[in-house]
Amino acid sequence: MSNLNLEVNIDKSSGFCFGVVYAIEMAEDILDNEGYLYCLGDIVHNDEEVERLTNRGLKIIDHEVLKNLRDEKVLIRAHGEAPSTYQLALENNLTLIDASCPVVLKLQNRIKNSHDDDEQVLIFGKHGHAEVIGLQGQTDGKAIVFQDLSELDNVELPAKFTLYSQTTKSTDKFYHIKDELLSRGYEVKANDTICRQVSNRYEELEDFVSHYDKIVFVSGKKSSNGKVLYDVCKKHNDDSYFISNVEELDQTWFNENDKVGICGATSTPMWLMEKVKAALEKY
Repeated sequence: MSNLNLEVNIDKSSGFCFGVVYAIEMAEDILDNEGYLYCLGDIVHNDEEVERLTNRGLKIIDHEVLKNLRDEKVLIRAHGEAPSTYQLALENNLTLIDASCPVVLKLQNRIKNSHDDDEQVLIFGKHGHAEVIGLQGQTDGKAIVFQDLSELDNVELPAKFTLYSQTTKSTDKFYHIKDELLSRGYEVKANDTICRQVSNRYEELEDFVSHYDKIVFVSGKKSSNGKVLYDVCKKHNDDSYFISNVEELDQTWFNENDKVGICGATSTPMWLMEKVKAALEKY
């Protein structure tokens, strides 16, 4: 067994954002009292954390299952839900434990107001993402969702529209898109609705990764914000590695006496980063 003598530190500002902490604490409270709880979709885009909670009695369900559920409690996770979900809950006598993130709720509300004012709504976001589905639901599905500008090339856009963003998108990209659309002659009412807890992480990460020889970025594969933050790491430290669990670590990435920084997404639990740290310190 080689002794690489790695110096390993975890980024203090990595880990769950308050929206996720809030949802998980609500779930744990009910699990402690009642032993089980339904949750609509993955409570967080991190398989390891989902597994920890399902072992405690969390039952992850999808909208199909929800349709046939009656007289139960169902947790709405931080990503939020479309109005149709709340309507269905009323019909099926379901008690919703609503852990929608306040930043997402505020955005849903603004999008609904724009739609009610007959504005064409454009949403810069990931297709099929839970948050985006909830946002589009505020417009009866009439909002145009795009994750790349090229998708708008073949779309008939009105001369004037309102632009919003999924809360975990890159701020730079959002403003680039806004400027590009303005330069194409559209009248764009742009609303920067990106969560500051996420966007502030970019600068903190840039600073963090510059102090280390190697970076291990821990995130679930499904995390949108994980992809964005990993790109920040890679841009400012080429020796950055993306893993979802300890098993994906590779000793050949490291040299003797390397300084290694561990960081993660807003959906990455601190216990998982601690586990990665412990594994690296054994090398």
